[in-house]
Amino acid sequence: MEKTPSTSRRDFIATTGKITAASALAGVALPYVHGAVDDTVRVALVGCGGRGTGAADNALSVSAAHGPTKLVAMADVFDDKVKGSHNALSKKHGKEKVDVPADRQYVGFDAYKHAIDGLRKGDIAIFTTPPAFRWVFFQYAVQKGVNVFMEKPVTADGFGTKKILEINKEAKRKNLKVAVGLMCRHSRARTAMAERIQNGDIGDIVLMRSYRMHGPVASAHSIPRAMSPEFKDMEEIRWQIRRFHSFIWASGGLFNDFYIHNIDECCWMKGAAMGDPNNSGGDPLKVEETREKFPWPVMAQATGGKHYVKNGQGQPYVDQNFDSYSVEYTYADGTKLMHYGRTIEGCHNEFASYVHGTKGFGVFSQGGHFPAPSALYKGQTPNPKNQIWKFPVSESNPYQDEWDDLLDAVRNDKPYNEADRGALASQVCNMGRMAAHTGQRITWDMALNAEPLAGNLDKLMGFDSKAPVLADANGFYPVPQPGIKKDREY
Repeated sequence: MEKTPSTSRRDFIATTGKITAASALAGVALPYVHGAVDDTVRVALVGCGGRGTGAADNALSVSAAHGPTKLVAMADVFDDKVKGSHNALSKKHGKEKVDVPADRQYVGFDAYKHAIDGLRKGDIAIFTTPPAFRWVFFQYAVQKGVNVFMEKPVTADGFGTKKILEINKEAKRKNLKVAVGLMCRHSRARTAMAERIQNGDIGDIVLMRSYRMHGPVASAHSIPRAMSPEFKDMEEIRWQIRRFHSFIWASGGLFNDFYIHNIDECCWMKGAAMGDPNNSGGDPLKVEETREKFPWPVMAQATGGKHYVKNGQGQPYVDQNFDSYSVEYTYADGTKLMHYGRTIEGCHNEFASYVHGTKGFGVFSQGGHFPAPSALYKGQTPNPKNQIWKFPVSESNPYQDEWDDLLDAVRNDKPYNEADRGALASQVCNMGRMAAHTGQRITWDMALNAEPLAGNLDKLMGFDSKAPVLADANGFYPVPQPGIKKDREY
């Protein structure tokens, strides 16, 4: 383990400020001498898959004004993930920025602790494992006084949402900087459009629509483990983590992991946490008592189903996802948010978010996350003749912008905590998904207080630990049965 330097630039500045305030030099700027103190923000990566590697790349690519940064530890439950990520990052950034020798490459369920233990206060831990583990890692990082970047979604059920909200109280008390990977919130184009909508450019919002429709993605469709040569001998718990999009307990399914961006940006248009990281408004733990002030949807009803139960080779799908979802969210004032999701080959594809107001229409995103073709129109269609505003310049990459914003807050001690907002956006997904899977109208409070899907993830020890959901003798897992199982998803 690398020794922890006793002095950081932040400590140096704080101490020097106290001394000079009591001296004749008070008010005189003291020059920072490079090499005298260690100004590097060190980063630990927990979860070394594709998204984790991407987040670490962004962390190491921050602008010179917010650098330097260095990766010093990596952790996962898969050794090949650690090695693959390390190789990719080393090739791009070199040994100077990727300082992770073999003894700081950790594997196992306690690997996150070792990675975080090597950080100093003011450093950053990245969490990009399956979302169900977010609260476990977040709790440990807050105890250690470490800043956090956690990928979206941050919860897979109401239990996880309540844990994040509770842990974040201590993070705020400690003034920790906490970022959530809803990078669209850092889109400069979307931010400008959100401000115009809040200022009334298209009147009062009456309807929002979001679409995420394309073919099968990531690990959202799985065949029996016994039919997968590379996984057939893997421990059950690690296989479910490897295929985490297939299991609702681990990820919230494809619904949470892929739909959250579009759903969250629509909620943003309605004013959810607009410029307020503490989410002023109703109490998220008691929405029924404060619903008139609550800025997120308060109820969802939905449909969904699995049209195809085998892949092209005739092998059965045994995952817990539907392959189509349609959700109607309702706000306390009656405004509607309609979300449409589908993962079926050969169908019309659409990836977009739209907002309708009493005086006009807005295109929030279209064709993907970036660049955002944010524009406003008179009327209810995107007729170029009726365009009243469009983001005037080429948009920078929001994946990088969110990291520059985080490092700016760390370097300059600016208020920065997105955990509450990330948890509530995740809970909107939990509510809509539960409505589709049970076939019931689900209120916010019902989803928040539903039975936990995996409540003891902090107790996992070895790879022989019992998985939160088990397959039958044929390798099939419990699936949602709307109208039959009404109070839980499976």
